[in-house]
Amino acid sequence: MQIKREEWPLRNSFCYTLTMKQVIGWVGVTLILIAYTLNVFGVLAASDLTYGILNLLGAFGVIISSLAKKDYQPTVLNAVWLVVALIGIIRSYLYLI
Repeated sequence: MQIKREEWPLRNSFCYTLTMKQVIGWVGVTLILIAYTLNVFGVLAASDLTYGILNLLGAFGVIISSLAKKDYQPTVLNAVWLVVALIGIIRSYLYLI
């Protein structure tokens, strides 16, 4: 017995595939949330180099995803987040010298 295509109207709704830019965005969001969670629980200080790197990479990932969707509010927010993280990384690095 052969099933006709019309009998499977929900097939495409269950077969959702992510694009590479969406994966990069989700990884970015995850990195930012990990950094924030570790900071709140006292595992990482805001002045730690790891905290800055997680935020920098996370912001970059969200920027890539947002630009792909032409969604400019998250792009601006995360561009500022990226700059602040970069300043924090530089300050952490100079403190280590």
